[in-house]
Amino acid sequence: MNVEQSSTPPAEPVTAPVAKARRNNKGGALWLLPVAILGGLLAWQWYDTRQQMTELRQDVARRLADAAVVARNEAQAGQQLLERSTALAGRLDAIEATLAEGRDQEEALQALYQDVAKGREEAQLLEIEQAITLAAQQIQLAGNVPVALLALRSADAQLARLDKARHLPLRKALAADISHLNELPLADIPGISLRLEQIVSGVEKFPFIVHGRPVEEASAAVEPDDAPAPWWRLVLSDLWQETRTLIRIQRFDREEPALLAPGQGFFLRENLKLRLLSARLALFARDQWTFRNELSVARSWLERYFSTEDRAVQAAIEQLKELSAAEIIIELPDLRASQQALVGLREGRETR
Repeated sequence: MNVEQSSTPPAEPVTAPVAKARRNNKGGALWLLPVAILGGLLAWQWYDTRQQMTELRQDVARRLADAAVVARNEAQAGQQLLERSTALAGRLDAIEATLAEGRDQEEALQALYQDVAKGREEAQLLEIEQAITLAAQQIQLAGNVPVALLALRSADAQLARLDKARHLPLRKALAADISHLNELPLADIPGISLRLEQIVSGVEKFPFIVHGRPVEEASAAVEPDDAPAPWWRLVLSDLWQETRTLIRIQRFDREEPALLAPGQGFFLRENLKLRLLSARLALFARDQWTFRNELSVARSWLERYFSTEDRAVQAAIEQLKELSAAEIIIELPDLRASQQALVGLREGRETR
């Protein structure tokens, strides 16, 4: 027992450190496991991070390579765009130069057109001025209202074709003058002239009064007789015929007609023609006194020297009476309004 008791106590000190060591080992093992797990986690994290960094580097390298390619392509595209822009700039410069040249040509053509239009308008205005001047001359010198009206209407028609607002005063003045001329009484100058011309052409056929002869009765027809007439009857017949030729019996119911020498008839007819032609000239000159005086002298000559029993002479005397009563002097306007409007239009064009 003692041996066992003596032997047992010494055994306790040996097992106690072992147990303590075992307990320490177990505690260290417990601490190593979290460390190992933490180390594994750290290793896995490092590996995963490295993989991600590798992949990131590869992705960045790939993207850089793609960016380099894109940059290179963009550089090429930019170069192409630069070349195209340079070419377009050259074309644009050429187009601008062409446009500038075209603009210059357009301005030159516009100036030429304005010159042509201005020249055409100047020519038309010159024609209008000539028409108004012609109308004024026809009224003042010849009193020819129809020709003056025709000239004024022609001028108004040309102004209507121009259709300019600055021509309205002139057109208004022309309309007023045309209205005044239309209101004038008509003197048939051409008709009177033609009637005088017909009388002049018939002067050669008018018979003189001093050349008249009594109408001889037709001798009775002698019945044919087979027997010859006695000689004394033939002598008496011849004597009777000679006696009849020596004696002329004529009756005048008016004063004694004027006598004319055999060669004066020609000069009388020519002087009568000159009187009628002078009356015609006075008609054209609107000389009322001279016109009536010449017609009066011509009518008196017809009544004195020509046979009034002739129908042609009677008709001529009646026409001369009618023509003497005709009024050939008409108070005509002077077209001053149209002329003043034309002067104003010309001055306005000169100031512009």
